[in-house]
Amino acid sequence: YLRMNGYQVLHPMGWDAFGLPAENYAIKIGVHPKKSMKDNIATFTRQLKSFGFSYDWSREVSTCDPEYYKWTQWLFLQFYKQGLAYKKEAPVNWCDSCKTVLANEQVVNGACERCHNEVVQKDLEQWFFKITDEKRGYPDRLLKNLDDLDWPEPIKLMQRNWIGRSEGAKITFPVVIARSPVLGATRQSRVNRNEHGIAAIANTLPRNDISVFTTRPDTLFGATYMVLAPEHKLVHELRGQISNWDEIEKYRKVSASKRALERTDLAKEKSGVELKGVKAINPANNEEIPVWIADYVLSSYGTGAIMAVPGHDERDFAFAKKFGLEIREVIKTESELPSIGAGKMINSAEFDGMESEEAKEKITKKVGGEMAVQYKLRDWLISRQRYWGAPIPIIYCDKCGEQPVDEKDLPVLLPDDVDFRPHGESPLARSESFQKVVCPKCGAGAKRESDTMDTFVDSSWYFLRYTDPKNNKKFADKKKIKTWLPVDTYVGGAEHAVMHLMYARFFCMALKDIGLLNFEEPFTSLHNQGLIMGPDGQKMSKSRGNVINPDEVVGNLGADTVRMYEMFMGPLEDSKPWDTDGIVGVRRFVERVWGMLELQNPNAKCQIK
Repeated sequence: YLRMNGYQVLHPMGWDAFGLPAENYAIKIGVHPKKSMKDNIATFTRQLKSFGFSYDWSREVSTCDPEYYKWTQWLFLQFYKQGLAYKKEAPVNWCDSCKTVLANEQVVNGACERCHNEVVQKDLEQWFFKITDEKRGYPDRLLKNLDDLDWPEPIKLMQRNWIGRSEGAKITFPVVIARSPVLGATRQSRVNRNEHGIAAIANTLPRNDISVFTTRPDTLFGATYMVLAPEHKLVHELRGQISNWDEIEKYRKVSASKRALERTDLAKEKSGVELKGVKAINPANNEEIPVWIADYVLSSYGTGAIMAVPGHDERDFAFAKKFGLEIREVIKTESELPSIGAGKMINSAEFDGMESEEAKEKITKKVGGEMAVQYKLRDWLISRQRYWGAPIPIIYCDKCGEQPVDEKDLPVLLPDDVDFRPHGESPLARSESFQKVVCPKCGAGAKRESDTMDTFVDSSWYFLRYTDPKNNKKFADKKKIKTWLPVDTYVGGAEHAVMHLMYARFFCMALKDIGLLNFEEPFTSLHNQGLIMGPDGQKMSKSRGNVINPDEVVGNLGADTVRMYEMFMGPLEDSKPWDTDGIVGVRRFVERVWGMLELQNPNAKCQIK
C-alpha cells in the first residue's frame, strides 16, 4: 500500500531457524536439523511466493546461515569486551525433557514453554548478558522509553511489570550463633539488650550478615523473624552451627523440586524450618530474632532473604500464625492485622507518632542502611546445552584462562560430526573436531566453549541485518542503518512481550552505547496481530486436525481470494476463526469483478488463478 503511494518501503523476509523447536523437530523425524530447516524454509518460501506477497527476497536472511551467525558471534564479542557478556555459576531453570537451561521468560507457570514438562532448579556455570547493568542505566532506560513508544498499552504494562522497579532500602541484619558460650552467658545474666548490649557482643564474634531489600523500612521495628530462601548460600555456610541440619537438608531437597509459582502461591499452606542455633539481630531495636528457611522466599528475587513483618504482610502473617511467632503492630491503621497501608508509627521508639512514609528514610539512616532501587528483571541467561544454535566464541586455555575467539576466525562453525540428541551435556563437548583448537594468546592446545546461544540472541538484531544482508565486512553499513532504521511499523504477536521485544530493545541500547547505532529503540510503532484460528475456533494444530493448508486454499480458490478474505475477516489485532463458507463468498465476488472486466473488453483474455 505504501509503495503504491510513492514511499520507499523495506519489507523483507527471513527465518529464525536456530533453537529448541527446530532441533526437537529434527530429532523427532530423524534427520539433521540443517536438512530439516533447509527443507522447511524452501516450503515456506514457495508458499509465501504463491500468495504474491511483495517481500523483498533479495534481503532474505536465515539465522542458521554461517554468514548470519558470524555476526551474531561478532556482536557477542563486542558485548564481552564491554563486560556485558559474562559467565558465572547460578541457580538456573533446567528442563530435564529438553536437557537444557531455560531463561526465566521461557518458564510458563513452572513448566517449559516448549515441552510443558516441569522445570527444576540446578546450579550450573552459565553465560549471561548484563541487561540489569545499572551503571549504564538499562533497567531505567527500558522503563522510561516505553512512555514514548507507540505500542499497545498491555504490552508496555507487561514489560513494566517484568522489569519490576521497586523503591526501598537495603538493610543488614547481623547473624549471631545462639549457642555461643559468650552470648549464652550474656543471655543468662540479662545484660542490657540495647545498642551497647547484645549487638556490641555480637560484633566481637565471627559472624555473617543477612542483607535484605525492603520496600517498607518503616516496618523494621515489627520484624520479629527472618526468612531465607532454602537455597540461600548462608544456610550452607552456617551448617556447622545449625543443630537441626538433617531437618534443614530434608526441607531444602523438597523445596528444590517445587516450581517457583507453587512456592509463592499466596493460597498455599505455609511451610518452613527454623535454623536452630542461629539468630539475627534486628538493627532497629537490637532484639534477637529467629532465622527460618521457607520456600515462599526465592533466591532469584532480591537478596534471597526477607525481614518478616507479620503485622503488616499477608504471607508473613500466615507464616507467623502457623508457627506461633510474634506478631507486632508498628503502624496504626483502621484495618485489622495484617495491615499493609500507611499510617502512624507505634511501638517504634523515637519514631512513634510519625507518619510511616516520613519514617522510611529516617529509620534506614538510623540503622546504617541505604535507600535503594531494586528490579525484578534478571540478567539474560543465554547459554544452551544444545547443538542447534550459534556456538559461543570463547576458548579455554589451561595457562591463559578464558579467551575470546579472534574476530578474524569467525564464524566458529557448528561441526557435523555430532550426536546432537540431548544427553544432559552440551553436544559440542562430544565433537573432537570442534574441541581441537589452539589458544589465541599463547598458541597452546585449548578447548572451545561447548554451549550455544539462545535463539533469542539471533532474533535480537535481524532487523539490523535486513538493511545490508550481503555485507561480509560489517554486520551492517552505518549509512544503510541510518537510512532504514529504526523500524517504523512492527507487526508481531503479544507472546513476544517480555522476550524478543525486550531483548531487541536491550541490544539496541547496548549497541548505541558501544557506538554502533545512532538510536536505542528498534521499533517505533508496534501492532499485535491476532491468530487465524481453525474452523472450530481452536488454535490450528495437527493433533486437532483443524489445520488449513495454504497450498490447497491457494490452489483451489486463488491468491487474490485468500488475501481479500483475510483482509475482511476482522480487525488485525483480533483472533478470528477460518470460515470456509466465508471465503467461498469472497471467491464469488472476485469472479464478478472479472466478469465486469470481460463485459468492458470482451476480447480480453481473463483467467482467474
